[in-house]
Amino acid sequence: MSSHKRPVRARPDSDNNFSVARDLNAPGVEEGPGLLAKLMELPVARLSRQQLKRLEEHRYSSAGRSLLEPFMQGFWCWLVSKVPLWMAPNLITIVGLATNIISTLILVYYCPTATEQAPTWAYLACALGLFIYQSLDAIDGKQARRTNSSTPLGELFDHGCDSLSTVFVVLGTCIAVQLGTHPDWMFFCCFVGIFMFYCAHWQTYVSGTLRFGIIDVTEVQIFIIIMYLLAAIGGTAFWQSVIPVINIQIKIIPALCTLLGAIFSCTNYFRVIFTGGMGKNGSTIAGTSVLSPSFHIGVVITLALMIYKKSSVQLFERHPCLYILAFGCVSAKLTNRLVVAHMTKSEMHRNDLAFTGPALLFLNQYFNSFINEYCLLWVALVLSAFDLVRYCVSVCNQIAAHLNIRVFSIQPPSPSRVQADSRNHH
Repeated sequence: MSSHKRPVRARPDSDNNFSVARDLNAPGVEEGPGLLAKLMELPVARLSRQQLKRLEEHRYSSAGRSLLEPFMQGFWCWLVSKVPLWMAPNLITIVGLATNIISTLILVYYCPTATEQAPTWAYLACALGLFIYQSLDAIDGKQARRTNSSTPLGELFDHGCDSLSTVFVVLGTCIAVQLGTHPDWMFFCCFVGIFMFYCAHWQTYVSGTLRFGIIDVTEVQIFIIIMYLLAAIGGTAFWQSVIPVINIQIKIIPALCTLLGAIFSCTNYFRVIFTGGMGKNGSTIAGTSVLSPSFHIGVVITLALMIYKKSSVQLFERHPCLYILAFGCVSAKLTNRLVVAHMTKSEMHRNDLAFTGPALLFLNQYFNSFINEYCLLWVALVLSAFDLVRYCVSVCNQIAAHLNIRVFSIQPPSPSRVQADSRNHH
Protein backbone atom coordinates (compact mmCIF):
# COMPACT_ATOMS: atom_id res chain seq x y z
CA MET A 1 0.00 0.00 0.00
CA SER A 2 1.40 3.37 -0.91
CA SER A 3 0.32 6.93 -1.49
CA HIS A 4 -0.49 6.41 -5.13
CA LYS A 5 -3.70 4.50 -4.44
CA ARG A 6 -6.68 5.11 -6.63
CA PRO A 7 -9.56 7.33 -5.57
CA VAL A 8 -12.63 5.17 -5.69
CA ARG A 9 -16.04 5.94 -7.09
CA ALA A 10 -18.79 3.51 -6.26
CA ARG A 11 -21.04 2.39 -9.04
CA PRO A 12 -24.77 2.64 -8.40
CA ASP A 13 -26.54 -0.62 -7.79
CA SER A 14 -28.66 -1.59 -10.74
CA ASP A 15 -31.04 -3.69 -8.65
CA ASN A 16 -32.78 -2.06 -5.70
CA ASN A 17 -34.19 -5.43 -4.68
CA PHE A 18 -30.74 -6.93 -4.35
CA SER A 19 -30.34 -10.03 -2.22
CA VAL A 20 -26.94 -10.97 -0.82
CA ALA A 21 -27.59 -14.56 -1.80
CA ARG A 22 -27.20 -13.43 -5.43
CA ASP A 23 -23.44 -13.20 -5.14
CA LEU A 24 -22.75 -16.54 -6.79
CA ASN A 25 -25.40 -16.38 -9.48
CA ALA A 26 -25.16 -12.72 -10.47
CA PRO A 27 -24.21 -12.26 -14.12
CA GLY A 28 -21.50 -9.78 -13.17
CA VAL A 29 -19.55 -12.26 -11.06
CA GLU A 30 -17.10 -14.68 -12.61
CA GLU A 31 -17.30 -18.31 -11.65
CA GLY A 32 -13.91 -19.30 -10.30
CA PRO A 33 -12.21 -22.70 -10.28
CA GLY A 34 -13.92 -25.61 -8.59
CA LEU A 35 -11.88 -25.17 -5.41
CA LEU A 36 -13.03 -21.57 -4.97
CA ALA A 37 -16.60 -22.60 -5.70
CA LYS A 38 -16.41 -25.21 -2.93
CA LEU A 39 -14.95 -22.62 -0.57
CA MET A 40 -17.96 -20.44 -1.24
CA GLU A 41 -20.36 -23.22 -0.28
CA LEU A 42 -19.18 -23.09 3.33
CA PRO A 43 -20.86 -20.76 5.86
CA VAL A 44 -19.31 -17.30 5.89
CA ALA A 45 -20.26 -13.91 7.28
CA ARG A 46 -22.50 -11.99 4.92
CA LEU A 47 -22.46 -8.25 4.44
CA SER A 48 -25.84 -6.75 5.29
CA ARG A 49 -27.81 -4.52 2.95
CA GLN A 50 -26.86 -1.54 5.08
CA GLN A 51 -23.17 -2.42 4.92
CA LEU A 52 -23.28 -2.80 1.15
CA LYS A 53 -25.09 0.50 0.81
CA ARG A 54 -22.53 2.31 2.96
CA LEU A 55 -19.71 0.66 1.02
CA GLU A 56 -21.29 1.89 -2.22
CA GLU A 57 -21.25 5.42 -0.78
CA HIS A 58 -17.64 5.12 0.44
CA ARG A 59 -15.10 7.60 -0.92
CA TYR A 60 -11.37 7.03 -0.74
CA SER A 61 -9.51 9.62 1.33
CA SER A 62 -5.75 9.92 1.81
CA ALA A 63 -3.29 12.52 3.03
CA GLY A 64 0.47 12.99 2.72
CA ARG A 65 3.07 11.98 0.19
CA SER A 66 6.26 10.00 0.69
CA LEU A 67 9.73 11.21 -0.22
CA LEU A 68 10.40 9.13 -3.33
CA GLU A 69 6.89 8.85 -4.70
CA PRO A 70 7.04 12.05 -6.85
CA PHE A 71 10.21 10.73 -8.50
CA MET A 72 8.57 7.37 -9.23
CA GLN A 73 5.40 8.84 -10.72
CA GLY A 74 6.99 9.40 -14.12
CA PHE A 75 7.94 5.74 -14.43
CA TRP A 76 4.55 4.57 -13.19
CA CYS A 77 2.69 6.81 -15.64
CA TRP A 78 4.83 5.48 -18.48
CA LEU A 79 4.27 1.90 -17.36
CA VAL A 80 0.49 2.15 -17.14
CA SER A 81 0.40 3.59 -20.66
CA LYS A 82 1.79 0.25 -21.88
CA VAL A 83 -0.94 -1.79 -20.19
CA PRO A 84 -3.77 -2.96 -22.49
CA LEU A 85 -7.08 -1.22 -21.82
CA TRP A 86 -8.84 -4.58 -21.48
CA MET A 87 -6.78 -5.50 -18.40
CA ALA A 88 -8.75 -4.99 -15.19
CA PRO A 89 -7.07 -3.16 -12.28
CA ASN A 90 -7.68 -6.08 -9.90
CA LEU A 91 -5.98 -8.42 -12.36
CA ILE A 92 -2.91 -6.19 -12.28
CA THR A 93 -2.96 -6.25 -8.48
CA ILE A 94 -3.27 -10.02 -8.19
CA VAL A 95 -0.49 -10.63 -10.73
CA GLY A 96 1.82 -8.43 -8.65
CA LEU A 97 0.88 -10.26 -5.46
CA ALA A 98 1.40 -13.68 -7.04
CA THR A 99 4.83 -12.61 -8.31
CA ASN A 100 5.84 -11.46 -4.85
CA ILE A 101 4.56 -14.60 -3.14
CA ILE A 102 6.19 -17.03 -5.59
CA SER A 103 9.59 -15.33 -5.43
CA THR A 104 9.50 -15.31 -1.62
CA LEU A 105 8.43 -18.95 -1.42
CA ILE A 106 11.49 -19.85 -3.47
CA LEU A 107 13.58 -18.25 -0.76
CA VAL A 108 11.60 -20.08 1.94
CA TYR A 109 12.27 -23.38 0.15
CA TYR A 110 16.04 -22.84 0.21
CA CYS A 111 16.14 -21.22 3.67
CA PRO A 112 13.43 -22.78 5.88
CA THR A 113 15.15 -21.66 9.10
CA ALA A 114 16.31 -18.28 7.72
CA THR A 115 19.92 -19.24 8.44
CA GLU A 116 20.87 -20.91 5.15
CA GLN A 117 22.49 -19.48 2.04
CA ALA A 118 20.19 -19.50 -1.00
CA PRO A 119 21.40 -19.47 -4.61
CA THR A 120 22.24 -16.04 -5.95
CA TRP A 121 19.40 -16.18 -8.45
CA ALA A 122 16.86 -16.66 -5.63
CA TYR A 123 17.77 -13.31 -4.07
CA LEU A 124 17.72 -11.65 -7.48
CA ALA A 125 14.30 -13.19 -8.12
CA CYS A 126 13.02 -11.71 -4.85
CA ALA A 127 14.40 -8.28 -5.72
CA LEU A 128 12.74 -8.45 -9.13
CA GLY A 129 9.53 -9.86 -7.67
CA LEU A 130 9.24 -7.05 -5.14
CA PHE A 131 9.97 -4.43 -7.81
CA ILE A 132 7.27 -5.92 -10.04
CA TYR A 133 4.84 -5.98 -7.13
CA GLN A 134 5.61 -2.35 -6.24
CA SER A 135 5.18 -1.23 -9.84
CA LEU A 136 1.93 -3.09 -10.44
CA ASP A 137 0.58 -2.00 -7.07
CA ALA A 138 1.30 1.60 -8.09
CA ILE A 139 -0.44 1.47 -11.46
CA ASP A 140 -3.60 -0.47 -10.63
CA GLY A 141 -5.34 2.75 -9.53
CA LYS A 142 -4.10 4.58 -12.61
CA GLN A 143 -5.47 1.78 -14.78
CA ALA A 144 -8.82 2.06 -12.97
CA ARG A 145 -9.06 5.77 -13.77
CA ARG A 146 -7.77 5.17 -17.29
CA THR A 147 -10.51 2.62 -17.98
CA ASN A 148 -13.19 4.38 -15.93
CA SER A 149 -13.56 1.30 -13.73
CA SER A 150 -12.85 2.67 -10.23
CA THR A 151 -15.01 1.05 -7.55
CA PRO A 152 -14.88 0.43 -3.78
CA LEU A 153 -14.03 -3.18 -4.60
CA GLY A 154 -10.78 -1.97 -6.16
CA GLU A 155 -9.72 -0.24 -2.96
CA LEU A 156 -10.64 -3.23 -0.81
CA PHE A 157 -8.92 -5.67 -3.17
CA ASP A 158 -5.80 -3.52 -3.22
CA HIS A 159 -5.53 -3.28 0.55
CA GLY A 160 -6.34 -6.96 0.91
CA CYS A 161 -3.46 -7.93 -1.36
CA ASP A 162 -1.18 -5.53 0.51
CA SER A 163 -2.05 -7.19 3.82
CA LEU A 164 -0.83 -10.56 2.57
CA SER A 165 2.12 -9.11 0.67
CA THR A 166 3.35 -7.48 3.88
CA VAL A 167 3.74 -10.91 5.47
CA PHE A 168 5.85 -12.23 2.60
CA VAL A 169 7.94 -9.06 2.32
CA VAL A 170 8.94 -9.01 6.00
CA LEU A 171 9.62 -12.75 5.94
CA GLY A 172 11.72 -12.53 2.78
CA THR A 173 13.74 -9.68 4.24
CA CYS A 174 14.55 -11.65 7.39
CA ILE A 175 15.61 -14.63 5.28
CA ALA A 176 17.81 -12.45 3.07
CA VAL A 177 19.84 -11.18 6.04
CA GLN A 178 19.78 -14.62 7.73
CA LEU A 179 18.10 -13.23 10.82
CA GLY A 180 17.13 -16.74 11.89
CA THR A 181 20.40 -16.83 13.82
CA HIS A 182 18.80 -14.23 16.13
CA PRO A 183 15.24 -15.58 16.62
CA ASP A 184 14.15 -12.79 18.96
CA TRP A 185 15.08 -10.16 16.40
CA MET A 186 13.39 -12.11 13.62
CA PHE A 187 10.20 -12.47 15.65
CA PHE A 188 10.24 -8.76 16.41
CA CYS A 189 10.88 -7.62 12.83
CA CYS A 190 8.19 -9.84 11.32
CA PHE A 191 5.46 -9.08 13.81
CA VAL A 192 6.21 -5.38 14.11
CA GLY A 193 5.91 -5.12 10.32
CA ILE A 194 2.54 -6.86 10.45
CA PHE A 195 1.48 -4.70 13.42
CA MET A 196 2.39 -1.42 11.70
CA PHE A 197 0.37 -2.33 8.61
CA TYR A 198 -2.59 -3.14 10.86
CA CYS A 199 -2.14 0.18 12.68
CA ALA A 200 -2.16 2.08 9.37
CA HIS A 201 -5.67 0.80 8.74
CA TRP A 202 -6.64 1.10 12.40
CA GLN A 203 -6.03 4.85 12.28
CA THR A 204 -7.93 4.96 8.97
CA TYR A 205 -10.88 3.25 10.67
CA VAL A 206 -10.74 5.95 13.35
CA SER A 207 -10.18 9.04 11.20
CA GLY A 208 -11.57 8.02 7.81
CA THR A 209 -8.33 9.04 6.08
CA LEU A 210 -5.33 6.92 5.13
CA ARG A 211 -2.21 8.90 6.03
CA PHE A 212 1.27 8.56 4.58
CA GLY A 213 4.57 9.77 5.97
CA ILE A 214 7.76 11.07 4.39
CA ILE A 215 9.26 7.60 4.77
CA ASP A 216 6.56 5.13 3.81
CA VAL A 217 5.99 1.91 1.91
CA THR A 218 7.67 3.02 -1.32
CA GLU A 219 10.90 3.89 0.47
CA VAL A 220 10.86 0.72 2.58
CA GLN A 221 10.33 -1.46 -0.49
CA ILE A 222 13.27 0.14 -2.31
CA PHE A 223 15.43 -0.37 0.78
CA ILE A 224 14.44 -4.05 0.87
CA ILE A 225 15.21 -4.47 -2.83
CA ILE A 226 18.70 -3.13 -2.11
CA MET A 227 19.01 -5.65 0.74
CA TYR A 228 18.12 -8.50 -1.63
CA LEU A 229 20.79 -7.30 -4.05
CA LEU A 230 23.36 -7.12 -1.25
CA ALA A 231 22.45 -10.68 -0.24
CA ALA A 232 22.97 -11.81 -3.84
CA ILE A 233 26.34 -10.08 -4.09
CA GLY A 234 27.79 -10.55 -0.62
CA GLY A 235 26.16 -13.76 0.54
CA THR A 236 26.59 -15.12 4.05
CA ALA A 237 29.93 -13.45 4.66
CA PHE A 238 28.47 -9.97 4.19
CA TRP A 239 25.67 -10.27 6.75
CA GLN A 240 27.83 -12.17 9.23
CA SER A 241 30.63 -9.60 9.15
CA VAL A 242 31.05 -7.42 12.23
CA ILE A 243 31.10 -3.63 12.17
CA PRO A 244 34.23 -2.30 13.93
CA VAL A 245 33.96 -0.14 17.04
CA ILE A 246 30.27 -0.87 17.72
CA ASN A 247 30.97 -4.62 17.40
CA ILE A 248 27.65 -5.77 15.95
CA GLN A 249 26.89 -7.84 12.87
CA ILE A 250 25.69 -6.02 9.77
CA LYS A 251 22.47 -8.09 9.80
CA ILE A 252 21.41 -6.31 13.01
CA ILE A 253 21.42 -2.89 11.31
CA PRO A 254 18.15 -3.53 9.38
CA ALA A 255 16.60 -4.82 12.61
CA LEU A 256 17.60 -1.62 14.44
CA CYS A 257 16.20 0.45 11.57
CA THR A 258 12.95 -1.49 11.93
CA LEU A 259 12.86 -0.68 15.64
CA LEU A 260 13.39 3.04 15.05
CA GLY A 261 10.86 3.08 12.22
CA ALA A 262 8.30 1.30 14.39
CA ILE A 263 8.70 3.84 17.19
CA PHE A 264 8.30 6.76 14.78
CA SER A 265 5.36 5.27 12.86
CA CYS A 266 3.45 3.99 15.87
CA THR A 267 3.79 7.38 17.57
CA ASN A 268 2.05 8.99 14.60
CA TYR A 269 -0.53 6.23 14.31
CA PHE A 270 -1.57 6.36 17.95
CA ARG A 271 -1.69 10.15 17.94
CA VAL A 272 -4.39 9.87 15.29
CA ILE A 273 -6.09 6.94 17.00
CA PHE A 274 -6.44 8.77 20.32
CA THR A 275 -7.22 12.25 18.99
CA GLY A 276 -8.53 11.94 15.43
CA GLY A 277 -11.81 10.07 15.83
CA MET A 278 -14.39 11.30 13.31
CA GLY A 279 -17.38 9.69 15.00
CA LYS A 280 -19.52 10.93 17.85
CA ASN A 281 -17.47 11.97 20.90
CA GLY A 282 -14.22 11.11 19.13
CA SER A 283 -15.21 7.54 18.25
CA THR A 284 -14.40 5.72 15.01
CA ILE A 285 -16.24 6.47 11.78
CA ALA A 286 -18.49 3.54 12.71
CA GLY A 287 -19.27 5.08 16.11
CA THR A 288 -17.33 2.38 17.99
CA SER A 289 -14.51 2.72 20.50
CA VAL A 290 -11.19 3.77 19.00
CA LEU A 291 -9.59 0.93 20.97
CA SER A 292 -11.92 -1.80 19.67
CA PRO A 293 -9.52 -3.00 16.90
CA SER A 294 -6.76 -3.53 19.48
CA PHE A 295 -8.38 -6.77 20.65
CA HIS A 296 -7.81 -8.68 17.41
CA ILE A 297 -4.18 -7.82 16.76
CA GLY A 298 -3.45 -7.99 20.48
CA VAL A 299 -4.70 -11.58 20.69
CA VAL A 300 -2.68 -12.66 17.65
CA ILE A 301 0.62 -11.17 18.84
CA THR A 302 0.11 -12.33 22.44
CA LEU A 303 -0.58 -15.91 21.37
CA ALA A 304 2.33 -15.84 18.92
CA LEU A 305 4.71 -14.66 21.64
CA MET A 306 3.44 -17.13 24.26
CA ILE A 307 3.63 -20.10 21.89
CA TYR A 308 7.13 -19.03 20.81
CA LYS A 309 8.45 -18.76 24.35
CA LYS A 310 6.62 -21.76 25.85
CA SER A 311 7.37 -24.28 23.13
CA SER A 312 9.26 -27.30 24.46
CA VAL A 313 10.59 -28.14 21.00
CA GLN A 314 11.70 -24.61 20.01
CA LEU A 315 8.96 -24.41 17.41
CA PHE A 316 9.75 -20.91 16.19
CA GLU A 317 13.53 -21.33 16.25
CA ARG A 318 13.34 -24.51 14.14
CA HIS A 319 10.51 -23.49 11.81
CA PRO A 320 10.43 -19.67 11.73
CA CYS A 321 9.18 -19.36 8.16
CA LEU A 322 6.28 -21.74 8.69
CA TYR A 323 5.46 -19.97 11.95
CA ILE A 324 5.40 -16.50 10.39
CA LEU A 325 3.27 -17.68 7.47
CA ALA A 326 0.73 -19.30 9.80
CA PHE A 327 0.30 -16.23 11.98
CA GLY A 328 0.67 -13.94 8.97
CA CYS A 329 -2.42 -15.44 7.34
CA VAL A 330 -4.32 -14.82 10.57
CA SER A 331 -3.24 -11.18 10.70
CA ALA A 332 -4.02 -10.69 7.00
CA LYS A 333 -7.57 -11.96 7.55
CA LEU A 334 -8.06 -9.61 10.50
CA THR A 335 -6.63 -6.66 8.57
CA ASN A 336 -9.06 -7.40 5.75
CA ARG A 337 -11.91 -7.40 8.24
CA LEU A 338 -10.70 -4.03 9.55
CA VAL A 339 -10.65 -2.57 6.03
CA VAL A 340 -14.17 -3.88 5.41
CA ALA A 341 -15.32 -2.39 8.72
CA HIS A 342 -13.87 0.97 7.69
CA MET A 343 -15.38 0.98 4.20
CA THR A 344 -18.81 -0.16 5.45
CA LYS A 345 -18.71 1.99 8.61
CA SER A 346 -19.55 -1.00 10.77
CA GLU A 347 -18.40 -2.65 13.98
CA MET A 348 -15.55 -5.14 13.95
CA HIS A 349 -16.89 -8.05 15.99
CA ARG A 350 -14.50 -9.95 18.25
CA ASN A 351 -15.33 -13.53 17.30
CA ASP A 352 -13.44 -14.82 14.28
CA LEU A 353 -12.49 -18.24 12.94
CA ALA A 354 -9.02 -16.85 12.23
CA PHE A 355 -8.16 -17.46 15.88
CA THR A 356 -8.69 -21.22 15.49
CA GLY A 357 -5.13 -22.10 14.42
CA PRO A 358 -3.33 -20.08 17.12
CA ALA A 359 -5.83 -21.34 19.71
CA LEU A 360 -5.07 -24.96 18.80
CA LEU A 361 -1.33 -24.37 19.22
CA PHE A 362 -1.89 -22.66 22.56
CA LEU A 363 -4.23 -25.33 23.94
CA ASN A 364 -1.87 -28.06 22.80
CA GLN A 365 0.94 -26.48 24.82
CA TYR A 366 -1.40 -26.02 27.78
CA PHE A 367 -2.04 -29.78 27.77
CA ASN A 368 1.69 -30.61 27.59
CA SER A 369 1.86 -30.87 23.79
CA PHE A 370 0.12 -34.22 23.40
CA ILE A 371 0.09 -33.52 19.64
CA ASN A 372 3.33 -32.97 17.76
CA GLU A 373 3.79 -29.19 17.62
CA TYR A 374 5.33 -29.20 14.16
CA CYS A 375 2.41 -31.16 12.70
CA LEU A 376 -0.06 -28.88 14.47
CA LEU A 377 1.74 -25.83 13.07
CA TRP A 378 1.07 -27.16 9.59
CA VAL A 379 -2.58 -27.63 10.54
CA ALA A 380 -2.70 -24.05 11.81
CA LEU A 381 -1.19 -22.77 8.56
CA VAL A 382 -3.67 -24.68 6.40
CA LEU A 383 -6.64 -23.55 8.51
CA SER A 384 -5.51 -19.93 8.53
CA ALA A 385 -4.81 -19.82 4.79
CA PHE A 386 -8.11 -21.58 4.06
CA ASP A 387 -10.04 -19.12 6.22
CA LEU A 388 -8.31 -16.14 4.62
CA VAL A 389 -9.03 -17.26 1.05
CA ARG A 390 -12.61 -18.21 1.89
CA TYR A 391 -13.30 -14.83 3.46
CA CYS A 392 -11.72 -12.82 0.65
CA VAL A 393 -13.49 -14.76 -2.10
CA SER A 394 -16.84 -14.37 -0.36
CA VAL A 395 -16.51 -10.63 0.30
CA CYS A 396 -15.26 -9.88 -3.21
CA ASN A 397 -18.10 -11.82 -4.79
CA GLN A 398 -20.71 -10.18 -2.57
CA ILE A 399 -19.47 -6.70 -3.45
CA ALA A 400 -19.10 -7.53 -7.14
CA ALA A 401 -22.67 -8.81 -7.23
CA HIS A 402 -23.95 -5.71 -5.48
CA LEU A 403 -22.13 -3.34 -7.85
CA ASN A 404 -22.92 -5.57 -10.86
CA ILE A 405 -19.28 -5.76 -11.91
CA ARG A 406 -16.67 -8.44 -12.47
CA VAL A 407 -13.70 -8.94 -10.17
CA PHE A 408 -10.96 -9.69 -12.72
CA SER A 409 -12.29 -8.25 -15.94
CA ILE A 410 -13.75 -4.97 -17.08
CA GLN A 411 -17.44 -5.35 -17.79
CA PRO A 412 -18.82 -3.34 -20.72
CA PRO A 413 -21.52 -0.92 -19.56
CA SER A 414 -25.07 -2.19 -19.91
CA PRO A 415 -27.39 -0.52 -22.46
CA SER A 416 -29.45 1.01 -19.65
CA ARG A 417 -26.29 2.50 -18.11
CA VAL A 418 -25.18 3.90 -21.49
CA GLN A 419 -28.59 5.52 -21.98
CA ALA A 420 -28.50 6.97 -18.47
CA ASP A 421 -25.01 8.37 -19.03
CA SER A 422 -26.14 9.85 -22.35
CA ARG A 423 -29.07 11.61 -20.67
CA ASN A 424 -26.76 12.97 -17.96
CA HIS A 425 -24.37 14.42 -20.55
CA HIS A 426 -27.22 16.09 -22.42
